[in-house]
Amino acid sequence: MSQLTDGRKHPGGPVPAAGYLAGIWDVVVLELKQRLRSRGWYIMLAVWFLLTGLVTWLTWASWDASQAARRTFSDYAPAEVTGPGSMIFEVVLAFVLLFALLVAPALSANAVNGDRAGGTLAILQVTLLRPGQILWGKFFAAWTAALAFLVAGAPFLVIGVALGGMTPGHVLVALLMLAVEVGIVCAVGVGISALAGRPLFSIVVTYLAVAGLVFGTLISFGLGTGLTQGTVMANQAQYRESSPLGQGPAEPEYTCSGPLQEQPALHTERVAWLLAMNPYVVVADAIPYPDRTRQLGYSSVGAIENISQGARYALAGPDRTHTCANGEAQPRYLGQATPLWPLGLGLQLLLAGLLMWLGWRSLRTPARRLARGTRIA
Repeated sequence: MSQLTDGRKHPGGPVPAAGYLAGIWDVVVLELKQRLRSRGWYIMLAVWFLLTGLVTWLTWASWDASQAARRTFSDYAPAEVTGPGSMIFEVVLAFVLLFALLVAPALSANAVNGDRAGGTLAILQVTLLRPGQILWGKFFAAWTAALAFLVAGAPFLVIGVALGGMTPGHVLVALLMLAVEVGIVCAVGVGISALAGRPLFSIVVTYLAVAGLVFGTLISFGLGTGLTQGTVMANQAQYRESSPLGQGPAEPEYTCSGPLQEQPALHTERVAWLLAMNPYVVVADAIPYPDRTRQLGYSSVGAIENISQGARYALAGPDRTHTCANGEAQPRYLGQATPLWPLGLGLQLLLAGLLMWLGWRSLRTPARRLARGTRIA
């Protein structure tokens, strides 16, 4: 009774770290028990596993068909053929990230206002739990539930290592970045859920926020490049004679000659930060692909690695990507000297942190103002 009285008299007083973490853990356990009692969660997990397995099998079958076609036209086939591991890894990675971005909002966007609508949030608020403990507890519970889907898809990423072309480091980094991206989406969903009064509204807004990160960043970058018109000093390129795929000389494929002149170019490095916030760019650019600057072209580069290359091209700007910029032949493949993913991840964390902070403010009691029709208990 003395602890309860003291806690009510000093609601803003300091709380020991162990006690604060214990309160978060209590909320996490309560949330997870409610989710584990739901049959729909297990059904979604099984469907996720089957779909990921189907995508893996289809990718493998597609690779086999392409190899059969290459054997038919052996005169045009590259001298060295890699295994299906790299292709399976990249396709499954893109699929898992896509569906993780679709599942995470459903698991987090009604975490707070769903309890408010059911009349159970007030029960937590009248206990000794702080608003931050309630918010963080619901976030970690939603993140844990979302990570279960990531764990279900992890075995299919490991197939990329077993079939060659990938290393365990690729899978570990990919899983780590996928987990971080899922956590950011869950934080956005929980923050919006604490701010919004209706569960349906918060779910829709969270999906719109995810769509803004995936598609809105691409649209903004595309429109922004139109405002970066400029020039670059470059001369003329003289291309070498082309050769069959996989059998030509190493890069560069052309030489530069003639006087340097101003040529029109887009300075994409000025708006590359918009592209950096895209979850696919963050994940793709963080994977430590081998350095292919001395290899021939893009014959061995997959879709995810191409996304990373596109981001690096945008960040490098015309000085490193324009043909014969500054009188030098520019490589088609850019190394990871200045990766773009730390900037994008930092901006994403800033957005998630802002929404979580606003959600924490909305959970403070006593509330000075409530939205019309908000249920208290």
